[in-house]
Amino acid sequence: MSILVVRTGSISMYFKSIFQGNLHFGNAKTYDKVVKMYEHRLENYYKMDVAFDLAEIFNTETFSLQIPRFVGNLSDKTWKNTVDLLNYVSQFAIAGNVGAWMTEEGKILRYSWIEPVGDKAAVQTFLKGRQLIEKEGKEKEAEKALTKAIEIYNKHAQAYERRGYVNYLLKKYHDADRDFTKSINLDKSNAPAYHGRARIKMLREDWEAAIDDLAMAIKTSLALQDIHWIARRLKADCHMKLQQWPEAEFELKFFTRRKFKKDSPNYSWQRMAQFNYGKVLLEQEKFLNALEAFEKVLGMTEGADNISEAEKLLFRGIARKHAGKHGYLSDWSEASKLGSTQAVELLDAAK
Repeated sequence: MSILVVRTGSISMYFKSIFQGNLHFGNAKTYDKVVKMYEHRLENYYKMDVAFDLAEIFNTETFSLQIPRFVGNLSDKTWKNTVDLLNYVSQFAIAGNVGAWMTEEGKILRYSWIEPVGDKAAVQTFLKGRQLIEKEGKEKEAEKALTKAIEIYNKHAQAYERRGYVNYLLKKYHDADRDFTKSINLDKSNAPAYHGRARIKMLREDWEAAIDDLAMAIKTSLALQDIHWIARRLKADCHMKLQQWPEAEFELKFFTRRKFKKDSPNYSWQRMAQFNYGKVLLEQEKFLNALEAFEKVLGMTEGADNISEAEKLLFRGIARKHAGKHGYLSDWSEASKLGSTQAVELLDAAK
């Protein structure tokens, strides 16, 4: 929500702004240089009109800039000044990243992803490895590049996380688990690493441990980020495996109410989430709500799932019957024609 501030002769708009992340400079010499430059620019270029004072974000012990999470109301100018200054010092960093958002009523007005892009070897090899991940068949080359980045700077949390992802793609799950854990140990706020490690635990059917990691992925990410909603959906899946219906309902309620854009990786999972939401509600005997969920599923034409039309009709029929509504026999009849043996059994039992 924006805030209107009226001053003599001017009107200023303030917007909800969020900053989160870290930048690592690798050694005392570079760190000291960056601190001096930050202070100089803060005073002389931006006239102190930025979100952070020097002492708030610089950490002498780790030679880094740390912004765990800042949420506040900033003017457009202050937001841009802060982003510009962080972008400037990021060119001297060896690892890390900072996300910056300006929002109004949940909508992103401005966004910036700040990270090192300079000519330092650790930076260039990491960027090369990350780019190679996106190219099919280049996983081993990506792993090699990311390993080199780690050898140059062994505290590179992002390189460990990305190498973990590559190992996951290569089905080297033990190595992936190790890399994700190393990344988390270096950066407790690394949501992708928690998500990656949770995926490994889900493959091992260690649902409780996966839930713990997914809870951390949710906690360390923002609702403005895709990873936040991926983690919520997967956490619901784990709760369902454990038959923890209220917990699954909690996550799916949030996910199904969210509107995702078509370019979001969450977009194609909306139908599956809605279907699971209906099943979770059925388990808790919330029949009218379950029926509403299955009605929505039948109205959704897109989805990265393998839910058959027979399944949709079967479950809508079950919800209709328990909710005391007509039409369940016709749903089961259609489902049986489409090959649902459970629908056939239900029809026989209803005779």
